[in-house]
Order: sequence, then structure tokens, then C-alpha cells
Amino acid sequence: MTLRLFNSLSRQVEDFQSIEPGHVRMYVCGMTIYDLCHIGHARMMMAFDVIQRWLKVSGYRVTYVRNITDIDDKIIQRAVARGITLKALTEEMTAAMHQDIAALGIEPPSLEPRATAYVPQMLSLIETLEERGLAYRATDGDVNFAVRKFPGYGKLSGKSLDDLRAGERVAVASNKQDPLDFVLWKAAKASEPAEAQWDSPYGKGRPGWHIECSAMCGALLGETFDIHGGGADLQFPHHENEIAQSEGAHGKPLAQYWVHNGFVRVDNEKMSKSLGNFFTIREVLEKYDVETVRFFIVRTHYRSALNYSDAHLNDARASLKRLYTALGSVQPAEVTQIDWQQDHARRFASAMNEDFGTPEAVAVLFELAAEINRSADVALAGLLKALGGTLGLLQGDPQAFLQGGGASLGAGLDEAAIAASISDRAAAKAAKKFAEADRIRQVLLAQGVVLKDSAIGTTWERN
Repeated sequence: MTLRLFNSLSRQVEDFQSIEPGHVRMYVCGMTIYDLCHIGHARMMMAFDVIQRWLKVSGYRVTYVRNITDIDDKIIQRAVARGITLKALTEEMTAAMHQDIAALGIEPPSLEPRATAYVPQMLSLIETLEERGLAYRATDGDVNFAVRKFPGYGKLSGKSLDDLRAGERVAVASNKQDPLDFVLWKAAKASEPAEAQWDSPYGKGRPGWHIECSAMCGALLGETFDIHGGGADLQFPHHENEIAQSEGAHGKPLAQYWVHNGFVRVDNEKMSKSLGNFFTIREVLEKYDVETVRFFIVRTHYRSALNYSDAHLNDARASLKRLYTALGSVQPAEVTQIDWQQDHARRFASAMNEDFGTPEAVAVLFELAAEINRSADVALAGLLKALGGTLGLLQGDPQAFLQGGGASLGAGLDEAAIAASISDRAAAKAAKKFAEADRIRQVLLAQGVVLKDSAIGTTWERN
């Protein structure tokens, strides 16, 4: 089956073919690390984690580069406000980011370059653009990109220069030839710390945000590579500007395919700090277990808007319980290699090969679970676990998940208290005190514990 993906550049689903047979080179714009990662960051990293995993399942060797922006206006402002160095801030936030994404089961990229390590490459790229007449030195010491001199500007976002110009709401800055021009190199300011300044042919200063990614992806993946990705909010102007810089300098397409994940909304409103509906990954994981959060994100197609709410996460937890209940009902057979000709596996792969269609793939998992509940087939249980594993799901112990509690972790009875109640109930039943046995069941149920009687005894799970 041929892998197909939606290319933001062509605005249509296309057959995927890597430049180098069997090897995919992918660059994704990562974090600007001045604060803790939020649920929007989790959504982006999860989307490309699933893409990376499926490319590997499909037999590709993947070189996945996800950068870290460690020099930026917000980083400088936050470090100054906290009275610490830029390096201290970025080291702290990078460590926190790594902890958060590891908690979510997100696999690390192949390479994780930091912008500050690539300033020489950025300067070289700027010099090339200047030589080609696409960059100019402004009176205030900045170096800007001349947008109107790059004929292809707007091809990714679908915005024409006239539309962009009509949308300008600010006067032309005195240092720019055109309001659409963007900065490549920022001249140093006296108010900024020395560690935010580099020597250059243009005087002391630091790179603009857009040039950072052009330099890093070019240095690590070449002038043209397979997939360039990031959040939908980066499509314009960041990715549009990357194309202008890289293609303006090299005269070659920057990437064959452009992939963008959808926005995160909170209770159907745009996520925003100003609205008070902004959640860090750590805040979310205080309320919900890791796999529930992962399942909540994965079951929505990566290009669709993701609506975050407690109701949706509670529903994700309940849905995931159905899959784990099926696994917990039998001992899954170990699957070392998936038979992709098997009907469920074939349909799962067909869904994933159509623009990484996780909603349809997850639906196949539920079909498998229903069949396992009917047949107690250990081979199907093994397949369910193996297919779930390609999405980073269903690899935990079923009983541990079912007894784990999900939302509001740590609340309610502990395992020892539950075991004691089950023992008391068994004693009541043995003494034919059925009303007492039923009362114990109802007391546990009121505290979120569901008892299940079978031939092997009584088990429990949290609802």
C-alpha cells in the first residue's frame, strides 16, 4: 500500500516518495524554550511522533530533526525578568521539556539542534541572500529580507503580495523598504545582555527567528529534504519566510512535502493565556494519566482541530478502558511481527497510509476489542496490543490501567482498602448475608470502584 499525505504546499493529498529510497529526512519546528510546554506543544509533538513511528513501521529509516529555539525576544525578556542568564533559563526549560515529552511517551528526534550552535551557518546564509540581492542592510543596523524580490512568496500560505499589503495595519518602518520585509539579523541593543550578541559582518547582533530554521535544516538535512512540519500557526509567516530564505539562497525547493497539525481549542474557544484557558502538560498530567492524554490526542486526526476539555478527556479514558478491558480478559499472544495481510491489520494500515488516519485506525482497534470480547482469542489480543503499539498505546498492564483511576489520580480508596472490602464482601456472601454483600458493592461503587465477579474470583477496576 502506498503512503499518501496531505501536502500543505499543493493543498491536496499526494503519494509519498522519499528523495532517497528507504530514507525519510524530516524537519519539524520545535519549542522556543522560555516557559513550560503546554497542551498545544504536546499536540504538535504527538502528531509528528505518530508520523515518525508509522514511517518506521512502513520500513523507512527516518532522520527526524526537531530544533530548539534558544535565542529569542521572549527568552531574553524572561531571563532578564528572573535575573538569570539566558543559558540558565534555556537549560532549565529544555530539561523540563524533555521530562514532559518523555512522560507522554513521545520518542526523541534523531537530532535536536539548538539555534545558538548554528549562528555561523545563519550568517553564511544571510551573506548569500545579500549577494543575490534578496537582503539589504537597514539604517538601524538590521538586515532584512526583501520579500518583493522573491517571486514565489506566498505559495505556501496562498497569500498574494497585494493581499498581504492590503492587510498591513502599521506604517512602514523607517528601516524597511517594504512593510512585508522581515528581519534576518537584529542589531544589538544596549539594553540586551552580552550573551545575546554575536559578532558579524553587520556588527554585533543576533539572528531573526526565521533564519534559524533555514540554517539548521539546511545544515543537517541538505538543501532539499522530504518533509517539513510544524503547527498550523507556523504556516504563515514562519514557514513562508523559511521558503523565501532557503529557496532564495539555493535556488532549490526546501521540502517536497509540508505537513501541519491543527490547532488546539479549549471548550471550543481558542486557547489563550489572556482567556485563562491555557494548560501546561504538567497541569494536564496532574488530572489525567499519561495514556489517556496520549489517546485523547491520537484519536483525532492530526490536521483537525483538537478540542480540549475535561469531558473529552473523561470520554477518552472511558474509551481506552474498553480496549484494556478486552486485553485484560485474555492473556495476549506475543506478536513479534504483525501479519499485515490479516484483515484487521490490513485495514489499520490502509487507514494510516491515507494521511496518517488515526481516527479510522483507532476504529479498527475497537473492532478487534469487540471480537476479542466475543471469542477470547489470544492471537487477536496480541494483534490488538501490537497495532496499538504502533501508536504508542496499549503497552501497559491492563489490570494496572483499569485500577489506575484516570482523572484525579490519588483520590478515593487505596488498593489495600479495596482488597479488605472485597474480602468482607466474600465473607458476607459465604454467610449468606447477601444484603450486606450488596451494600459493600454499592459503597465501593459510590467511591468509583467497580467489582466484577467471575469463575476465578472477584476483580475490580475504577470507573
